[in-house]
Amino acid sequence: MLRLLNPLELHQATVLVTATSFGKRDPELRRELESAVGQVIYNPHARPLEASELIPLLAEADGIIAGLDHINAEVIAGALHLRVIARYGAGVDRVDLEAASEHGIAVTNTPGANSTAVAELAVLLILALARSLIQADRVARGGSFPRLAGIGLVERTVGIIGLGDIGMQVAQRLRAFGCRLVAYDPYRTLLEAETAGIELASLPVLLEQSDFVTLHAPALPETRGMVNAEFLAAMKPGAFFVNTARGELIDEDALAQALASGHLAGAALDCFQKEPPPADHPLLQLPQVIVTPHTGAQTDQAVRQMGQMALQACLDVLRGKIPEHIVNKEILAK
Repeated sequence: MLRLLNPLELHQATVLVTATSFGKRDPELRRELESAVGQVIYNPHARPLEASELIPLLAEADGIIAGLDHINAEVIAGALHLRVIARYGAGVDRVDLEAASEHGIAVTNTPGANSTAVAELAVLLILALARSLIQADRVARGGSFPRLAGIGLVERTVGIIGLGDIGMQVAQRLRAFGCRLVAYDPYRTLLEAETAGIELASLPVLLEQSDFVTLHAPALPETRGMVNAEFLAAMKPGAFFVNTARGELIDEDALAQALASGHLAGAALDCFQKEPPPADHPLLQLPQVIVTPHTGAQTDQAVRQMGQMALQACLDVLRGKIPEHIVNKEILAK
């Protein structure tokens, strides 16, 4: 029998919570979880966990409410009681879905819960780059008040790579600034884009024409490393690059070179391949780069919604129910 459809006495269940913001702004979530199951183990570190750190914590766990942890095949093979990986967020690229399915473990996510928050941050970063906001703050605090040159957004072209919920919401907000919106997404139709006031284009055309490029693609085998030297060389000279998606999508050395050479005017990055990046990371040495600590989803509304959806999914599976947002649906057919 699939672990998913094998109900468990909740008072006997153990749940590991590694999502670091779970319940921090809404303590009722923690109280609800703690009152429903027998034991709750919380992340002992204020960061996503590596596979080696997860293995001992999952040894007796029946469920996990997971953040951006690395849940690979080795982790899953050692989690003999695990029934559900309730991902706190939409992306499941750090979960080995094939291994989870082989062991009858349900993987769930929280689609749409953080779309607005990430879209808001992307727009904020575009504005900050356009107006040299971080540089202006630094020089003003230092006692200098130079008239820093800014870039107006009216009639500027913003290229949006990926028109999922987040990309669409970015477009919706940027229309109010009078931007021309161009998007690349092989899964969207021309009608869907035009209805939203967006021009669909090939990736080369988008890169050639865009003053700002904002990345909203998932981390898949075909997208990892997509922002490479060739991609960056194809961008419009003097353009800006924004990433609020995944660090794995970017060749960070190539981006640093494109910025240092002056080909690109600036970049804003909410995520890196390794988080946190080392202090000597080349992108951290460039003043034209804005860095935020993977904070796109961290608003009160998004955190609450992600927490509620992940908690519900986790408890549903432990009760033997099929959760609303199951990613590896193939386990239902076994």
